[in-house]
Amino acid sequence: MTCLAIFTAALWLPYIVVVNTFPKGTLPDDAPDGFTISANWKLHRPWVQRAYRVHMKLLEKLAPFAILVFMVDRVEGFTALTFCTAIAFFWLRVAHAVRYITAWPKYPLGSIIFKSGWVC
Repeated sequence: MTCLAIFTAALWLPYIVVVNTFPKGTLPDDAPDGFTISANWKLHRPWVQRAYRVHMKLLEKLAPFAILVFMVDRVEGFTALTFCTAIAFFWLRVAHAVRYITAWPKYPLGSIIFKSGWVC
């Protein structure tokens, strides 16, 4: 769970760094020191949009998964299966992020990753 939380925080960084940079010649005239943030994330480059969506999707999945893992731990039902499932979920989310941000072909890899994560 710690690795998953750190990974979630790390996915936020590329979006924040890149969202503050625009290609040369596209900055508004009133941008101070070449630094500006667009309020609309859909105006950014495609891979930046994908990085943002990956981060948001992981946030959506992290909370329910963490709650379930902690609930299993509290009722002393934590087994090797729970441990392996948590590890698999982490690596599936890493694979999802890499595949999504780099825009690899979506089918069937995306479906396999999504369904495997859901099973976890």
